[in-house]
Amino acid sequence: MMHLCAQYFFRVNVPPPPALDELLQFYDENWLSEGYESAEEETRYRAYGRDILAKFWEIHQEYFRPPIATEKLFNIDIDGVKLRGYIDRVDKLPGGGLAIIDYKTTRELFTAEHLENDLQLTLYQIAAEQLWKLPVAQLTLYHLRSNTACTCAPRQPAQLAQARQLVSEVAENIARSNFPATENQFCPCDFPEYCPYYRHQYPVPQAELTLPLPEPASVTAETVEEYASLQKQIKELQSKLDEVKQQIISFCQTQNLNRVYSKEHAITYKMVDRTGFEENAIRTLLEQSGLWEKVLSFDPAQVKQLISDESIAPNIREQLGALRQVISSSPQLWLKKRASEEE
Repeated sequence: MMHLCAQYFFRVNVPPPPALDELLQFYDENWLSEGYESAEEETRYRAYGRDILAKFWEIHQEYFRPPIATEKLFNIDIDGVKLRGYIDRVDKLPGGGLAIIDYKTTRELFTAEHLENDLQLTLYQIAAEQLWKLPVAQLTLYHLRSNTACTCAPRQPAQLAQARQLVSEVAENIARSNFPATENQFCPCDFPEYCPYYRHQYPVPQAELTLPLPEPASVTAETVEEYASLQKQIKELQSKLDEVKQQIISFCQTQNLNRVYSKEHAITYKMVDRTGFEENAIRTLLEQSGLWEKVLSFDPAQVKQLISDESIAPNIREQLGALRQVISSSPQLWLKKRASEEE
């Protein structure tokens, strides 16, 4: 609804924009009542939306300039992949460059890190520069709840190239029907019986996984013997724990699961990559850049410091970061107590 009203406000051929009464009338006429838990909740949100729009109108009406596009549909080609989407708003700045504005209704303001790494804005820049043959000079996530424009500089060529590569990789995975599950705050979705994080909770025609539990440790009264006894038990239990861990890992790998459940606990399984740097590639880059004297010997910790050192040229830091590679992968388990029905 907020996106639709912002589009209505800016989609005029010449100034002025719609009056506040017109904007609020459009809001009321297009209001959708579906999706609210109660009439009281709907009333609160409807009033909240009117307050947001009133402030939005106050901010933008005084210096109003029609944008060059609102809700702009684009169809672009990225290395043979057809990408389609909509850009909320595109302005032309006095200097001739383009400004991309994307409206968001999230609760929290955006951090600088989020703004500078937002993939959506990166793809919008690629699309806008293909569509209009003009450079993008400014990227903005507009936080509607607080009417705050969070703005950053355009993406550099290296970041645009990374986004193009990501599009190609995703397209290849789609073509191979490779859809790895990604867990987030919205899980579970409407199809948990198909998800490797939740599927184990649902009846399937296979033997149930049972987790053997170690016997409780016994102790002696004397401190020395107690210590020796506990050390022995720790070794035995660690051995037993390793066996159970491998049992769970093998089961998850065989059944293509990311999580298994008991009545009270859930265990999450993931492959964890350890990243590092290849010595010859790092040395070659640093010698060419005149930075080898800062390291003198191959030390991954010093390489990481160079990547975060703002005195180093950004393109060198980007190249160093690009040399990070996966050294090894190992399966890991995370145990979590399940919330009770009452909770």
